[in-house]
Amino acid sequence: MQQAVWRDRAFFLSSEAVTMQKLAIYPGTFDPVTYGHIDLIKRAVQLFDRVIVSVANAPQKEVLFSSAERAEMLKAATKGIPRLSIECFDGLLVNYAKRKKAKAMLRGLRMISDFEYEFQMALTNRRLKPEIETIYMMPNEAYCYLSSKLIKEAASLGANLKDFVPRFVERQLKLKLRKA
Repeated sequence: MQQAVWRDRAFFLSSEAVTMQKLAIYPGTFDPVTYGHIDLIKRAVQLFDRVIVSVANAPQKEVLFSSAERAEMLKAATKGIPRLSIECFDGLLVNYAKRKKAKAMLRGLRMISDFEYEFQMALTNRRLKPEIETIYMMPNEAYCYLSSKLIKEAASLGANLKDFVPRFVERQLKLKLRKA
């Protein structure tokens, strides 16, 4: 239960009230961040008191950018969005979510092909930490076909990416691919 206190004509929430905020974690590799990711982030902050976009270190995945580079791109892409923070994490997602006292993990579903993997992951996570819910959101239909993998492939072939990622992300992608 939230507790509020009046002191010196000011209204303060107790530390217990602050910790009762509804916090969601939006995890992923974000390699790179796309307009689909940004769309979900903007809508998530409307639903939760706080959102942490959690950039997975993901040593098991082949990523183009380091987790620090991906976090920096996310920070730039989401500048000005309230109640949002960007963090990198290692290890098991549900353990990280519990340490952060998150109530939910947000996942994006683009197409039906995403569902089977996401369903398996959600059931596994529920078994590990039943107190943390998995919430699915679909991006705006203009972005439902976007994937970071597809964006990297298009960038490597010289495509114009202005409809898929912010300009600075496109520049970073093309610069990184030239070096690779």
